[in-house]
Amino acid sequence: MNNTRSPLIFNVLAECTTTKARTAQMILPHGKVDTPVFMPVGTQGTMKGLLSEQMENLGLQIILANTYHLGTKPGVEILEKAGGLHQFMNWNRALLTDSGGFQMVSLLKLAEITEEGVKFQTLNDHKSEIVLTPEHSIEIQNAIGADIIMQLDDVVKTTSPDEARITEAMYRTTRWLDRCLKAHKKPDEQNIFPIVQGTLNAELRTKSAKAHMERDVRGFAIGGLSGGESKDDFWKMVHLSTDILPKNKPRYLMGVGFAVDLVVCCALGVDMFDCVFPTRTARFGCALVMTGQLNLKQKKYKKDFSPIDEDCDCSTCKTYTRAYLHHIVTIHSTACHLLSTHNLAFQVRLMKNIQDSITNGNFPEFVIKFMSDLYPNKNYPSWIIDSLAAVNIKL
Repeated sequence: MNNTRSPLIFNVLAECTTTKARTAQMILPHGKVDTPVFMPVGTQGTMKGLLSEQMENLGLQIILANTYHLGTKPGVEILEKAGGLHQFMNWNRALLTDSGGFQMVSLLKLAEITEEGVKFQTLNDHKSEIVLTPEHSIEIQNAIGADIIMQLDDVVKTTSPDEARITEAMYRTTRWLDRCLKAHKKPDEQNIFPIVQGTLNAELRTKSAKAHMERDVRGFAIGGLSGGESKDDFWKMVHLSTDILPKNKPRYLMGVGFAVDLVVCCALGVDMFDCVFPTRTARFGCALVMTGQLNLKQKKYKKDFSPIDEDCDCSTCKTYTRAYLHHIVTIHSTACHLLSTHNLAFQVRLMKNIQDSITNGNFPEFVIKFMSDLYPNKNYPSWIIDSLAAVNIKL
């Protein structure tokens, strides 16, 4: 690539001397992103219950949008006429798009997978078909105009017992990566990340990572996890992947958003995360706090006139009580907006605390305090003990 300025510059600013955690600044065409970072998911170019300016006010530097849904509606033509998704949704900061590959698992009854690509029945009517090839996925993502775009990968459920299918998917993902790179029309403006696959097979995952490292790419995603596998298998595959992937490029773990997973996986060397969890759980009346979650539908909050979190400075916590939120949570969509605001503010604050602890050289102490707040009786799950021990933190 002979452009004078790369569309992704990744500067590692501080590294934990005990674990694999690090903090960095990623410079993208639409702004700077401080890592480790959590990216909320706006599936169809919108965050349910929040406007773009509200997301900016929360301090979000990058959000995720979904290629499959945007390619179906509004479609490439309208996105191109709008000048890309940034213009269309009035979002001036960084964007990442997934490739549509995840829908292979989530919509499998509607999908047929071949070497050419994935054939879906559309969600709207189940009658018309869309064929998502690597080339078409990149065409849609070029029209969307996200700063980081994902290759189309062949996704197999992590709990699948079919070794032949898992092996086929891993090799096909690499072949599809090459097709994506060839089809990419905007390499000076958008960054393709390959996706490491191989489910829970360490040998296949190693081969996948090493093959993708041979390509000219600026970052890597770790895919095919958070799909129902045990937490023990989950952390071991993350640990394996970050051991192999280069230190000078960002590592993105797809589909992870629980606070405890974020803390553990930062310790394991991950830089980027995404998940629908904070906004989805808000729609069920749940608020995120350092000790876990509050289900505000429960009667015990009826006369609780404290904020969700005394330490949170989001507009919800500064303005409304648990009692009020309990009152409206079952009857009014406003509650979804208020809880989404808080839950995203919680994620932003958690990631900022992680960044600061790495910068200040006390990340291991931060992790130990975080876990003791979450598990006050010290009944830590064995996977947390083992995963942190693997990077020299003893609970």
